[in-house]
Amino acid sequence: MTRYFDHASTTPVKPTAVSVLTELMPQLANPSSLHGSGRRARLAVDSAREQLAAAVGAHSSEVIFTSGGTEADNLALKGLWWQRRAEDPRRRRVLLTGIEHHAVLDTAEWLEAHEGAELVMIDVDAEGVVDVAAFEALLAEDPETIALATVMWANSEVGTVQPIAELARLCAEQAVPFHTDAVQAFGAVPVSFTDSAATTMAISGHKIGAPVGIGALLVRRDAKLTPVLHGGGQERDIRSGTLDAPGICAFAAVAQEVVAEREQEAVRLAGLRNQLLEAVVGLDGVTLRGVDPRSAPERRLPNNLHITVDDAEGDSLLFMLDMAGFDTATGSACTAGVPRPSHVLLAMGLSESQARGAQRFTLGWTTTAEDVAALADALPGIVAQSRSAGLAASRR
Repeated sequence: MTRYFDHASTTPVKPTAVSVLTELMPQLANPSSLHGSGRRARLAVDSAREQLAAAVGAHSSEVIFTSGGTEADNLALKGLWWQRRAEDPRRRRVLLTGIEHHAVLDTAEWLEAHEGAELVMIDVDAEGVVDVAAFEALLAEDPETIALATVMWANSEVGTVQPIAELARLCAEQAVPFHTDAVQAFGAVPVSFTDSAATTMAISGHKIGAPVGIGALLVRRDAKLTPVLHGGGQERDIRSGTLDAPGICAFAAVAQEVVAEREQEAVRLAGLRNQLLEAVVGLDGVTLRGVDPRSAPERRLPNNLHITVDDAEGDSLLFMLDMAGFDTATGSACTAGVPRPSHVLLAMGLSESQARGAQRFTLGWTTTAEDVAALADALPGIVAQSRSAGLAASRR
C-alpha cells in the first residue's frame, strides 16, 4: 500500500472533476464555433468563467484560461516585459526573489539571456519571508527603469506565505506591474485577486484536484500584456488557442468546491501536519525549514511540512520512504542526472550541505489520519537510517 504525501506536486483528481468531465467531454464542441453546439460550449465556458472568478475573487473578464501555472507565469512575465519595454525602453529591471518556482525563475533568466533583462533579487530571511523594507527600497531606486516585479504567494517547497497585498501596494505606488504565482496558495489559504491588488496572478487546476492541463492567469482589466501565442484571438487576444471547455468546466467546479471547504479542510490538514512535525521535531539532526506553524500558522501553508536532515541526502530519504510505502518529495532538483541543492533553501541562507538533506511532505484531500500515523511511526527510523548511510558515505 502506498500513502501519498506529494500533493504540492499534483493532488489526485476529485470526484467532482471526474463527474463534470464524464458528462461534458462527449458533448461540448469548439466554443468559438458559431453553430448551436459551439454556442452551447461557449455558454458552458462563460458560466465556468463566472464560477472561477467568484472563487478567486476576480471579475470574469479578468480570467484568462491557460494550460496551467507554467504557461500562466510565462505569459505574465513575458507579456508584461514586452509591453513595458515597448512603452519605455529604459524599463529593463525585473525584481524577483531567489525562492520563485522555476516557471518564474527560468522565465526571468530567459529574459535576461535573450532580451537584455536585468534581474534584481529581493532578499528573503531564513524562513523564506520577503524583506519588505528591502523590497520597498529597490522599488524606490529608479522606478522608471523597472519593467515588473514578481513574488510567489506561497512557496512550493517550504510553504511560506508572503504579504502579497502589501508588496502589490508598494508596487502600485511606483506604478510598477506586480505578478504573483498563487499556484500553491489558491485553495489552501485565503486568496482574492481583487483584494491582492496584483496586476496578474497564476493559478493551476491540478494543485486543487482538477485535471492536469488547465489553469488560469488573472489579468487586471486595465493591464496590458503583449501576447506570447498568436492565432484566433481568444481570451482578450492575450492567449489564442481553442479552449478546453470540459477542462475549464471541471476546473471551475472544483475551485468552487475547494474554496467553500477551505477553512474546514485547512484546520484538518494543519492538525495532521502538526502530528508529523511532532514526530520529527526532537530528532537528532532534523531542522524544520520555513515558518514554524506552531507560532505563526497563518504564515505557512496548512498542508506543508519541510525538513532538512544533517549528514543525509534528500534522495536517500526519498527512496527509503518510497520503499516503506510513502510518496514524498525532495527539495533537490535533478538536472541531467546531477543532484543539486534546492535553490529555495540556498536563497534562504542554507549551505549546500545543509540543503542536500531536504524532504517535503505535503498533505491533501485524500490524506487520512491513518496515513499520517503510519508516516509518523516510520519517520524516526528512516531519518536515523538515512543519517547513518550519509555519515558512512562521507567517511569513505
